Amino acid sequence: MSSIYATRFWRKSYNWKTPHTINYPKTPAYYIIRDASVFEADKPAIDFYGALITFDQLYHKITRFANVLVEQGVKKGDRVGILLPNCPQFVIAYWAIMMAGAIVVNVNPLYTKDELKFIFQDSGLSCLITWDAIVPVVRPLCDELNISKVFVTKLSDFMPNAKVSTPEEIGATDGWLHFSQVLETDRRWAPPRVDIKHDDPAVIQYTGGTTGVPKGAVLTQYVITAATMQVVNWCIEMVENEPPEIKRVFSVLPFSHIYGEICCICYGAFSRSTMVILPRFDVNEVFDTLARYDQWAYWPAVPTMLQALFYHPRVEEFDWHRKFVYCGTGAAPAPLPLIEKCRDYDFNFYEGYGMSETAAMAVSTPGGRPKPGSVGVPFIDMDVRIVDENGNDVPLGQPGEIWMKGATVMKEYWNNPEETAKVFTEDGWLKSGDVGYMDEDGYIFIVDRTKDMIIAGGFNIYPREIDEVLMKHPAVADAMVIGVPDEYRGETVKAFIQLKPGATATAEELIEFCREKLAAYKVPRLVEFRSELPRTPTGKALRRILREEEIAKQKKE
Repeated sequence: MSSIYATRFWRKSYNWKTPHTINYPKTPAYYIIRDASVFEADKPAIDFYGALITFDQLYHKITRFANVLVEQGVKKGDRVGILLPNCPQFVIAYWAIMMAGAIVVNVNPLYTKDELKFIFQDSGLSCLITWDAIVPVVRPLCDELNISKVFVTKLSDFMPNAKVSTPEEIGATDGWLHFSQVLETDRRWAPPRVDIKHDDPAVIQYTGGTTGVPKGAVLTQYVITAATMQVVNWCIEMVENEPPEIKRVFSVLPFSHIYGEICCICYGAFSRSTMVILPRFDVNEVFDTLARYDQWAYWPAVPTMLQALFYHPRVEEFDWHRKFVYCGTGAAPAPLPLIEKCRDYDFNFYEGYGMSETAAMAVSTPGGRPKPGSVGVPFIDMDVRIVDENGNDVPLGQPGEIWMKGATVMKEYWNNPEETAKVFTEDGWLKSGDVGYMDEDGYIFIVDRTKDMIIAGGFNIYPREIDEVLMKHPAVADAMVIGVPDEYRGETVKAFIQLKPGATATAEELIEFCREKLAAYKVPRLVEFRSELPRTPTGKALRRILREEEIAKQKKE
C-alpha cells in the first residue's frame, strides 16, 4: 500500500491522550476479568435490578462454571451457544466458555425456530446455555440435533431477594442441568488447565443476515483482548478522570451481539466499571434505571435507543450533560435531527462504525471533534483504504469500498472457506462491502452498502442518502428505501415509512419533500407506510426483507 492511506495520517485527529498503537498481550481473553477481580475485588461488577455481584464473586462463579463445563465433557474448540437475554448468567457463561477453551456462539434470543436451527447446525453446537421461557422451542431442536448438554436458568434467580427456581419448574429435567445449582456443586476457584493460545477461536458472531444467509465471523482470543483495549483507550482521558463511584456502564445493548459483549461485558471488566444490566430496552424502564444514579460513565447504544429517549416526554427529567460522561453509538447512522436534538441537551455522544467481522471496532469519532455525517476516523491500529472496483486506492473525497486490516479483524468465516475467500484479498484486506469516502482529516463518511445500491435509468443511487432526507421530515420516525424492479428504468425507488406516534403525512407530501432536496432521479416514486421497519437487533436496515416482499408481490400480480 503506497498511498496517502498508508501514512495513517488520521492519527492527527486523535484525542491528545489516545495512543497511536498498543502492544496487545498474547494472553487468553479471560485475563481481562481475572485482572479486574484482583485489582477491584470488592467493587460491584454487576448490578441487576439492585442485586450486586462484586468482581471477586463474579470471577469465582466464572471459574466454577468453567470447571463444570469441562466436567461435562466440553473440550477445547467445542462450540457452546449462549441463548439468553442480558443477565448475569450471560456474563458468567461468556467468560467461562472462553476460560474452558471452548468457543462462544452468540445466539440472538429473538430468533425464530428456523433461525435457531440454522445457527445450531452451522456452528455444530455441542452445548447450550438458555433460559426457561424458550425451553418449549429449544427442547425439540436439541433432541433433533443431538445437543445433550443443556444448562437452563431463570432470570429471576439472580434478582434481589429471589427464591431460586427448581429444575422442574424451569424445564431442567431429563439430563438437562440447572444453571444455579451447578454453580454450587463445584467449589474450585482456579481456571481449568486448558492450553489456550492467543490465536484460538473465542467467539463466533453470526452476521445479521442483511445480505442473505448469516455467516459466522470467527473472532480469536487476541481479537477480543485487542478490541477491549482499543475501546477503553479510545477515550482514555475520560476513563482515567472518572471517579470510581461513577464508573458504571449502562448495559442494555444486546449481549448476544459482539458490540454488546465488547462495549459492555469486556469494557466493564477492563475499566473496572459496574455493568448495570437490563434484559431489554423498555423506554420507561430505561428512564427509571437512569434515575437511580446521578452520573454514569458510559453508555454504548444504537441510534434507535436515543431516538426513543430524546423524543419522549420524560426527556426533561434529567440534566443530560451531567448524566453521562460518554455515549457511543454504532450499528446504524444517527439521523441529523437526532444529533441536533442531543446537542441541544448537551448530551455527549459520538458515532462509530464497525462490523461483526471487526468485533464491532473499526472507526469512531474522537471525543469533542464530531463532523456531521461522519462516523469518525480509523480506530487504534486499524488500517483503512478506500478503493475502486479494481482494488485501486481512490483519492481523498472520492467514494469507494472500505477495506480494513488490523488487530480486531476476524480470522475467517466459520466452516466457510468460499465466503472467507470472497471477503479477504490475497494480502489480507477485509472487504467491508460498504461504500464511503475519507476527507483530509481522515474522517470517514459512509455512503451505503454496495449490495444496496439502486440502479435506476442508468443512475447509481445510494438509498441511505434518501433515508436521511426523509428522516428530516418532522413526521417521520424511520425510513428505509429500496429499489424495486421496473421494466422501463430497471429499478425504481420505493420508500417505506414509519411515522412518529400521532403524526400524519401523505405519500405525495413526502415525495414533494424529497423533490426539494434531491435530484429528480433519486426521488421516491412509491411510498408505503408501515408500523415498523425491519432492522437487526443492533439497528441495521434489513432492506433485503423489503426487496423480497416486493419481488414476491410482483410475481403474484
